[in-house]
Amino acid sequence: MKPFFVTGTDTNVGKTIVSAIVTQILGGCYWKPIESGLGNEVSDAVTVKNLTGLPEQHFFSTIYELQASLSPNHAAELEQIDIDILQCNHPPFERALIVEGAGGVFVPVNAHACMLDLMKHLNFPVIIVTRGTLGTLNHTLLTINALRQRGIPIHGVVFNGELYHANQKTIEEWGGVRTLFHVPHFDALEKNALQTWIQEHQQTILKEFE
Repeated sequence: MKPFFVTGTDTNVGKTIVSAIVTQILGGCYWKPIESGLGNEVSDAVTVKNLTGLPEQHFFSTIYELQASLSPNHAAELEQIDIDILQCNHPPFERALIVEGAGGVFVPVNAHACMLDLMKHLNFPVIIVTRGTLGTLNHTLLTINALRQRGIPIHGVVFNGELYHANQKTIEEWGGVRTLFHVPHFDALEKNALQTWIQEHQQTILKEFE
């Protein structure tokens, strides 16, 4: 089974819910190598576990667990930690592996490297999570361009929340990418609501990963 790296056009764009959806549909494993903000909220792995109900063996340990709700480089500085992306080697996996990044592609992880460098180090096909509303064109097309300049493969784009279809068409045409699926806005994101939605769309989404 293939591995995939889930990135976003910015923070809080929906990387974790998309990671949960893809992990469950592919029956895969989830891994977030670098995570900050753990002093204020549950980890993204716990969120994915709660949303999917997958057992413990589907989850790999985070390498850098940082407490402050800041970019990884700043959070690491507060704890006097130097993040080394060469230490972020993926664990062995037999199922599909879903790797979730932190923030967008240019988010720094130390004084010299950013998320793009981690993505190049792993060199997995990338799933870009973006919004479908005003402001998404610039963010998404810049993300696509940055990945292409580094020679990182793009599997496709996922739109999260409200979707303006003209934006979707523009991103597909200008970015030369395909839409994998669209996640609607949930008034309350919890397991039962997400599971119902996944059951309704599972076969369609699965075809995008065959």
